[in-house]
Amino acid sequence: MIKCIASDMDGTLLNSNQLISEENKEAIVKAQAQGIEFVVATGRSYQEATYVLAQAGLTCPVICANGAEVRSKEGVILSATPISKQMAREVAARLAEKDVYFEVYTNQGAFTIDPDKAVSILVDIVMSANPEVDREEITETAGARIREGLIHSIEDYELLFADEDFQIYKLLAFSFDADRLASANRSLSELEGLAVSTSGHDNLEITNVQAQKGIALESFVMSRGIDLAETMAIGDNYNDVSMLKKAGRAVAMGNADHYIKSLCDVITDTNEESGVAKAILEVI
Repeated sequence: MIKCIASDMDGTLLNSNQLISEENKEAIVKAQAQGIEFVVATGRSYQEATYVLAQAGLTCPVICANGAEVRSKEGVILSATPISKQMAREVAARLAEKDVYFEVYTNQGAFTIDPDKAVSILVDIVMSANPEVDREEITETAGARIREGLIHSIEDYELLFADEDFQIYKLLAFSFDADRLASANRSLSELEGLAVSTSGHDNLEITNVQAQKGIALESFVMSRGIDLAETMAIGDNYNDVSMLKKAGRAVAMGNADHYIKSLCDVITDTNEESGVAKAILEVI
């Protein structure tokens, strides 16, 4: 019997318009009504994750920044696994050396030194995966990251690294130059204590090696008296691998690539077809 369901957001729970479909919402509410714990496990910051959840009228615990932070449904921080400031500086320096744009995720939200690029990159990523969607609509949605304070503008990331009030959860790097991104990945692989994953062809997600979705999910279910065998995880990309491998029932989205599907017990519909709802309804 499944007692906990963990779902990724982008490419999984969310459609191309970055929204939770009514079908997905209804399935989640039905599972929660039956006493099943539903938790979001995302690379997003807590602020970005709950912004989308609130739009759908949903509340649930959130595993944020790939596991660097876990919060209760009330927003209380249950655990935090940051990158050391020294390591964050080294990662930032190596990304800058490779001329790779990046954002910094912290306990107080996400930050960028180039707000225009933060929007344009998200638009290009969504458009490349969903060429049929309206670019103006996607630009409007992406712009909400800035307008709603979901990502903050800052002049220099050193202001975050030098401030004791900020914990560094994740650096999210983007480049549409595959060779440049691969070179940055090779450089980062020389550093010990880091986990470098990806949630798309054009990015790198850099966290503490102990900040991974699978590790965070295992700790979360144990705290609830739930076994991993009683847990279902749903995902579509490489930053979901650690939780897909740990969960008793692993579900790949129909839009996931072949490798992700090969790891899973079940393949559901795509994120455009409310595949999460189908996966949930099959087990409740």
